[in-house]
Amino acid sequence: MIYKRKIASRLHQLARQFPAVVLTGARQTGKTTLLRQEFPEHLWVSLDLPSVAEQAERDPERFLAEHPPPLIIDEMQYASQLFRFIKVAIDRDRHRMGQFLLTGSQKFTLMREVADSLAGRVGIAALEPLSVEELGEANPGWSALLARGLYPELWRVPDSNASEFYAAYVATYLERDVRQILNVQNLRDFERFLRAAAVRSGHLLNLSDLARDVGIKPHTARAWLSVLEASNQIVLLEPYFENVGKRLVKSPKLYLTDPGLLCFLLGLDARSVASGPLIGTIWETLVFAELRKRAAADLNAAASALWFYRDAQGREIDFLRASGGQLDLVEAKWSADPDGRWMRVLDDVAATLSRSRSQRMGRRFLVCTTPKARNESGVRVTNPAHLD
Repeated sequence: MIYKRKIASRLHQLARQFPAVVLTGARQTGKTTLLRQEFPEHLWVSLDLPSVAEQAERDPERFLAEHPPPLIIDEMQYASQLFRFIKVAIDRDRHRMGQFLLTGSQKFTLMREVADSLAGRVGIAALEPLSVEELGEANPGWSALLARGLYPELWRVPDSNASEFYAAYVATYLERDVRQILNVQNLRDFERFLRAAAVRSGHLLNLSDLARDVGIKPHTARAWLSVLEASNQIVLLEPYFENVGKRLVKSPKLYLTDPGLLCFLLGLDARSVASGPLIGTIWETLVFAELRKRAAADLNAAASALWFYRDAQGREIDFLRASGGQLDLVEAKWSADPDGRWMRVLDDVAATLSRSRSQRMGRRFLVCTTPKARNESGVRVTNPAHLD
C-alpha cells in the first residue's frame, strides 16, 4: 500500500516556485516513492548505484544530456560534480520551475553542495517516516506502533518482521552512510555509539558522558554525533529562550527520529515496551517526531520552530511550537488519563510566557494515549494523531 503523504502539497508549492527542489530524509522514508508518485512526468535516475554515480561524477555534462529535465535524481550526494552543471542547466531557462527534483539521505553533504552551487535556485523540504495521521486506521495500538515504528516499508508489508527490517537497516546505514562520511576503523564502535545515543533519547545531551560510556574521546563523540545528525538518524532540540543572556539551559536534548528504530536499539518489542522504564521517553520521541512531520508539511514551514522549555523554578515543558508568531505548549505523557498536575504546569508556564514580547500565547496540548480528543480546563487532551 502506498500512503498519501501530507508533505506532497508543499512539494508542489516548492516546484512551482523554484527551478529545483531538494528533498532530504533518512534512508527508507519514502523519498523516491513520493516524488515519482507526485511528479509522474519527470524522468528518474538513482545515483545509489555506484556505476551510475561514477558516470555522473566523471562526465556530468554527458550525464545530463542523457537524462534531461524534468528529472528526479536520487541520492545526489554521491555525485558532487553534478551540482555545478545543474546550475548551468537551470540558468539556461531560469524561469522554468520544477526542472530538477533532488533527494539525499546525507543532509550535511547535500546541503553544502546546494549552498555552493544552487543558492537562490532551490526549495528545500525534509521527509520523515509516516505520521500517525497518515497511517490512519492501520494503527495497531500505541505499544505495537512504538515498537514497529513508522517506516513506510513496514506498513506496506504489514506481516514483515520489524526486527529483521531494522537489523538490515542498521547494517546498511553503517556500511553505506557511515563509511561514506567517516573513516571509522571499527564499525562496531560506531554501532555501540548509536545504541548509547538511543538510551539518551529524550534527555539533555552530555557529550562527556556519552563518550565515556562508549570509550571514545569527547571530540570523537562530537564528530560521530554530527554523522548521526547529518544522516537524519537523530535530531537535537534546542532550549527555548527569549533573551540569550538569560538562557538557563544551554545543552540541547537528543532524540532519535523514529520510535521503532529506538525500540530496536533498546532491545524492546511490542510486549515489553510499555512495561519498561523508558516508555516515557519513547513516547516523547514519537510525539516530537509527529510535531516535526506536521511542521515539515506546513505550507509556511519556514516560519515554524520547535524547542523545549525549562526554567529556574524547575518547570519543564516537553515542546514549544512556534508558528506565525504563536507559541503552543505541548506536554507528552504515556497515559490514557494524565494527572491534572500537568495541566497546572501548562497553565503556569503559559502565564509566564504570555508576557513574551515576540510571541503571542497559543494553545496548550497534553498528548497522551486517550482514544478521543477533548478539551479540559483550557487544555487540549489528545493523542499524536490529532495535534492541530
